[in-house]
Amino acid sequence: MKIQFAFIQPFAILLGALLISCGQSTKEEPTAETAGETVESSHLVQLTAGQYQQAGIELGQIEQRQLSRYLRVNGVLDVPPENLVSISAPMGGFLKSTHMLPGTRVRKGQVIAVIEHPDYIQLQQDYLDSKSRLEYATLEYNRQQELNRENVNSAKVFQQSTTEYQVLQHRVKSLEEKLKLIGLNPRQLQSEAISSAIPIHTPISGYVKAVNVNLGKYVNPADVLFDIVNTEHMHLALSVFERDIPRVREEQKVLFHLPNEPEKERSGTVHLVGKSIEADKTVMVHVHLNQDDPTLLPGMYVNARIETGDSTAYALPSNAIVNAEGKSYIFIVKNPQDHAYERVEVQPALSEKGFTAIGLPAGVEPARTQVVVKGAFALLAKMMNVEEED
Repeated sequence: MKIQFAFIQPFAILLGALLISCGQSTKEEPTAETAGETVESSHLVQLTAGQYQQAGIELGQIEQRQLSRYLRVNGVLDVPPENLVSISAPMGGFLKSTHMLPGTRVRKGQVIAVIEHPDYIQLQQDYLDSKSRLEYATLEYNRQQELNRENVNSAKVFQQSTTEYQVLQHRVKSLEEKLKLIGLNPRQLQSEAISSAIPIHTPISGYVKAVNVNLGKYVNPADVLFDIVNTEHMHLALSVFERDIPRVREEQKVLFHLPNEPEKERSGTVHLVGKSIEADKTVMVHVHLNQDDPTLLPGMYVNARIETGDSTAYALPSNAIVNAEGKSYIFIVKNPQDHAYERVEVQPALSEKGFTAIGLPAGVEPARTQVVVKGAFALLAKMMNVEEED
């Protein structure tokens, strides 16, 4: 019996040591519940009293607001066809003079260039010659008509005078129209005023958009010398995808801005919705501007929003929402006495007048939740710094 006891005693001591070792190992391994608390703490941030004062934290409530639903589209500034004019020389010639530069302001009827060519001399001479011959032919026609009425002359002679009179009438009328076409007034044309140069007038007021000619250059009737644009009645030409067209109708409000001026929004109203689909599956929508703006120019690219109705949603001031790693967050109060806040992911939607509608996760009750509406960026920076240090 003494031998058996001596054998069992060392075995019991060894077994006890193994059990103690296993107990210590089990205590050091984190349980699933402990791991969960560690992950959750990564969404918490706590400030000291000094940090709280420096961050300028202000709290608010999630409230329901009426926000406009809108459709985001792109487009360009454009002008009606009658407000964009390409000017050419009707008969061609050499450019004698012009003082036009792109951007020059012009008035309707103003002389913007002078063209010269020997053919202009011949045209004026032909008109004056034909006009003189018509005066004589008119007198002869009246004389022969009177003689014919008294049966003094033959019918043949009267017919010849009539034909000559009518032919010259037609010729003078044709030459008058040619003179008007090149900018000359036939009634003011005299033999001592015949010139080889003619003025080019602008038919509208506006600005010189393009100058395509230089002094001394010969221009054909098909060549465009200048482009004149009147910017007083510009409109937006917006491209709306085919699937979104049912949401667009006339009289809807449109807000737009230039890409380099996102903070300066201008407004307009849908005037016309196109009835044809372009090759890129879009439909053209024309928008009238509510106010003319001389700083806007045709061809400028714009980003626009077409308001398609109103909706009520939970919303916060836009500054309360911060972005990190492609997600949007807000900070809710976890413990006001300790200045502890929890970061909660939200889904932003409509934005209007400084407020943004949000989709809240399950478990967040708007009526009972206080949200950081000012100082959220400071909390995010504090949280990111802590994560980097860890």
